[in-house]
Amino acid sequence: MNKEALFKKISNSSRGNLFEAEIPKVTKEDEMAIEAWAGELESEGKIKLRECIRREYSVYLHGILKYVP
Repeated sequence: MNKEALFKKISNSSRGNLFEAEIPKVTKEDEMAIEAWAGELESEGKIKLRECIRREYSVYLHGILKYVP
């Protein structure tokens, strides 16, 4: 997965401009990469994160989609 794939997954899981996505992770590096990509998307102004919760086997993201392609 990369940043574009994460944004596509977030876009597909949105209802209007709100999104809720649970991204599966395999390793600790995956978790850090997902959080870094979400931070980059937020700094680019495409999303606004409300929650980023680390779970045992996934990372839960919840927020607002600012840019709809």
